[in-house]
Amino acid sequence: MRILFLCFLTVPIIEMLVLLEVGSFIGAFYTVLLVLLTAVIGVSLLKKQGLSTFMKANQKMQTGQMPVAEMGEGLMLAVAGALLLTPGFVTDAIGFILLTPGLRSSIAKILFQKVLENSQQASFYSQTTYQTKNSGPEVNPFSASARRSAGDKSGVIEGEFQDVSSDTLRSKLETKAEKDE
Repeated sequence: MRILFLCFLTVPIIEMLVLLEVGSFIGAFYTVLLVLLTAVIGVSLLKKQGLSTFMKANQKMQTGQMPVAEMGEGLMLAVAGALLLTPGFVTDAIGFILLTPGLRSSIAKILFQKVLENSQQASFYSQTTYQTKNSGPEVNPFSASARRSAGDKSGVIEGEFQDVSSDTLRSKLETKAEKDE
């Protein structure tokens, strides 16, 4: 959350400084023209990349696969579009980086791994917090015993079992040792 706050605070300041510097070098009219040109080029590239990503996602869904990478790339394309429409050269540069297919897929993979790691850590934290708060074993509502008590027999596996508690195991080992002698 702090990172977002810092970005919203520093990015406009950096954009203004860069715009003023470029404006003093090439003139205000050409600076505005260049900002508009990057927005137009960016939007046309965004349309092309978005359509390509949509087609890939559609193909994956037709084969029965989940288009996770394409969904991440689509989100990144939306961010790229917002950055390209924001006036400034720094945001345009970041937007064009997100429009580059190879870089976008690499960034999407890295972000997906980070999100997966964070969700696993959050899941572990919530499980351990739940167990310590209730000071007992966690009851999983999706466990086989919960499904059986709810009347759902889809999780039932028929078979035989053998008691291997320490007393039973010790008596079996003693019996086997006696037979071997």
